[in-house]
Parts: sequence; C-alpha cells; structure tokens
Amino acid sequence: MSGHLHDEGHTVAGWTGALIATVGSTVVGLGVVMASAAVVGGGAGISAVAVLVTWVLHLVGWGKPPGPRPRETWGMRVRDAGARDGHAGCVACRLAGRGRRTAVAVAGAGNGEAGSAVAEAGQ
Repeated sequence: MSGHLHDEGHTVAGWTGALIATVGSTVVGLGVVMASAAVVGGGAGISAVAVLVTWVLHLVGWGKPPGPRPRETWGMRVRDAGARDGHAGCVACRLAGRGRRTAVAVAGAGNGEAGSAVAEAGQ
C-alpha cells in the first residue's frame, strides 16, 4: 500500500457491494444458460440487494465521500466520521436526506432576537 500515490477508494462498502453484485451476476448468467426466468429474477434480486447494502454501509461510515481523501483515511478499516452529516455532492447521501440542508440564523420578527431557519445549501 505504501507505493500508492493516490486514494483508490477501497472501502468496506465498495468491496462488499462488489462481491454481492458478482454473485448476483453469476446467478443471472446461470439463469440465462438454464433458460429459467425464476433464476434470472433471483439474480436480479441479489444485484438489487448489492445496491442497497452498499448504500447502507456508505451511510453508516464504511464508504467514502466523493473526491480525494486525506492519506490517513485511506485504509479500509477507517470509518468516515463525516458520514452522519452527509457528504457534499454525494448522491447516496442526498437520497438519504443528508447533506442538503444547513441551519442559518435569521433575524426575528421585529424584536431583534435571532431565530433559526433551514435553507438549502448552495443556493
């Protein structure tokens, strides 16, 4: 690993999802060879499970945010501490409702007190 000059994104979420998707693709292939719609459907179901498992693992911190990461977070056993708040520009986090909203202080209604409102980030 010390010879790598960039983050290749090896994560628990990525490897787990890839393994399940490989099993699903293999089952679909067997279903095609056997001419069995039920086996093809089962393989497609396994592939759908791969997407869901990868998404859940990403949301609990076993994935990686988009873009480069600091070198100390490159290891597979390092969880992402920022996953709970969501990653900027991450489709998986946006689908889960994370990383889209931030709290913004707004002036109160004529009494000078600061209130709280929610505004869309980046707009």
